Amino acid sequence: MGQTLPLPDDVVRHVHVLRLQTGDAITLFDGAGGEYHGTLVDIARRAATARIDEHSDREAEPPYRVTVAQGVAGGDKMDWLIEKAVELGVAGIVPITAERGVVRLAGERALRRQAHWQALTRAACEQCGRNRVPEIAPPRDLDAWLADLPDVDGELRLLLSPRADMTFATLPADPPSGPVTLLIGPEAGFSPAEEEAIVAAGFSALGLGPRVLRTETAGVAVLAALAARWGGW
Repeated sequence: MGQTLPLPDDVVRHVHVLRLQTGDAITLFDGAGGEYHGTLVDIARRAATARIDEHSDREAEPPYRVTVAQGVAGGDKMDWLIEKAVELGVAGIVPITAERGVVRLAGERALRRQAHWQALTRAACEQCGRNRVPEIAPPRDLDAWLADLPDVDGELRLLLSPRADMTFATLPADPPSGPVTLLIGPEAGFSPAEEEAIVAAGFSALGLGPRVLRTETAGVAVLAALAARWGGW
C-alpha cells in the first residue's frame, strides 16, 4: 500500500466524466475480486495517477454463476443487453451466430466486436460496482459451440423458447450447485432443427409466459427473475 500508479486510459476518462479532483477518493479493481481504495494525486488532460491506500475483500457477485449464450442481435441491441446483463450479475457471455441470425461475424470483424464488448463489460462493472469482470467469449457458431460444451457436474442448461412447456415456476427454489447456461436465440429465434440439436445437448426448453419477448429483453428478464428467486440482489 502507499504505491502511486498511473491509471488506465478508460479510467482516466471516467475520472473526467465524474469531474473528480486531486485529493478525491477513488475505488479501483483489477477484475479478480476485492477492491483498492486510493486517492487521486494528479489529474492531467489525458493522464491521472492515484495512491493506493488500502485493499478490501468486498464482493458483489450473486451466489450462482450464469453464462448467457446469446444469439447475436443487430444494431445497438447487443451492446445494450451486454451492459444490462453485467449489471444483473452474469458470469460470462457467449455471442452465438445461428441460422436465422441477421448478423454474421468472422475473422477480424469478430475479434473487433469481441474487444468492443469486453471494453463495454469493464465499463459496466465500473458503473455498477462489480469487481469481477465477466468474460465475453469469441463469437461462436451454434453447432460448433454445442459440440464443444463440456459436461459439468450439477450444471443447469436452459433454452428460452416460446414453444416450451416448462415454466419459470418449475425452476428450483434454491441456486443449483453447478453453473447455469442460458441460451437465447437471435431476433428470429432458432430454427426447429437448431432447437432439436440444443435439446439433444442437454438443454431444457423454458417459456416465459404468453408474451413473446424480444431477444434483447428475454435474457435481462430472466437474469432479474433469477436474482429475485436465488438471492442475487
